Amino acid sequence: MRLKRTLLATALVAAPFAIQAQPVYPPPVTGLYMSLGAGGNLLQDEHLVNAAGTAADASLRSRIGPAAVVALGYGFGNGIRLELEGDYRNNRFSQGRDFGFPAAAGGNEVKYGPMVNALYDLTGLIPFPYAAPYAGVGVGYQWSHFDKVHAYGTGGFPRLDSDDTRGALAYQAIIGAVLPFQFLPALATTIEYRFLGLAHRDYNFTATTVPGATTPGKLKFGNDFNHSLLIGIRYNFGAPPPPAPVVPMATVAPAPAAARSYLIFFDWDKATLTDRARSIVKEAADSSTRVQYTRLEVNGYTDTSGTQIYNRDLSLRRARAVAAELVRNGVPQNAISAQGLGDTNLLVPTGAGVREPQNRRVEIIIR
Repeated sequence: MRLKRTLLATALVAAPFAIQAQPVYPPPVTGLYMSLGAGGNLLQDEHLVNAAGTAADASLRSRIGPAAVVALGYGFGNGIRLELEGDYRNNRFSQGRDFGFPAAAGGNEVKYGPMVNALYDLTGLIPFPYAAPYAGVGVGYQWSHFDKVHAYGTGGFPRLDSDDTRGALAYQAIIGAVLPFQFLPALATTIEYRFLGLAHRDYNFTATTVPGATTPGKLKFGNDFNHSLLIGIRYNFGAPPPPAPVVPMATVAPAPAAARSYLIFFDWDKATLTDRARSIVKEAADSSTRVQYTRLEVNGYTDTSGTQIYNRDLSLRRARAVAAELVRNGVPQNAISAQGLGDTNLLVPTGAGVREPQNRRVEIIIR
């Protein structure tokens, strides 16, 4: 008796944690959204370009600096998103390398500009609990400002100085993940890695060999490569309202008085039968022995939260699971026709990407 009480108490204590541990599968973004992100940016060594147009040994090395991104985007509900982004990065130079003399360096390179991104939410292809991974690419234009940039040798000379701004075409690759708030589906946390590259730029420089001997000129720098790690938030203006609480088990909607139709509901992205679901299938099998029938139709369905290909496969797996249980309860296999109809014939009409429990079902029809 004491052991039973201990097990019961343990189960009651663990129940809230078990509920919290249920996976959350974020649906694809639908409609207008806005995102903000901030973090750090690593700027690779900036190499000078020599007269032959190739990278020279001389370069400027910088420290990790701040980065920020703001974006306005639109999700089409099928995983595809488009964004208009504005960004900011700031890195301070700390050392000049291979200038032909030992060189210290200072000043900042500040980058900012617009980018247009195309992204794809990967949840529909690979269901990933608690997070929605995504990937994308972008193109745009970036201004790169050399803010009091300088490099100088021992004793302060020779010395190079620049305070100039140049623009260049830019491109980027994005890999990230969204962590939604279960009870606030419109709001989510984002974690991103971004690689940003800029084309060559020519900066105005002055070279000072000895005090008073200053010569103006231009120095060309090669590709500008940046690695940013950002954490932010995203608000989806088109997100559906939080789903109504549902009991996490298969339920049955009683058929009319003749009891010729049975509905079995499933958890999200599941095709397994619970004990309650098996009892409903047995009730349908027993009923088929009491009436004249020519066949039993077993039709599987899903909600609209996945891709069409994935939903059709999932609905067929659900139908086959119910058909196998009917056979186990004595219904001849040749009297059963099972098919997966995906996210068609919705019991509750919804838009794309909506996890509606009543649409995740198998219908048994006795003809």
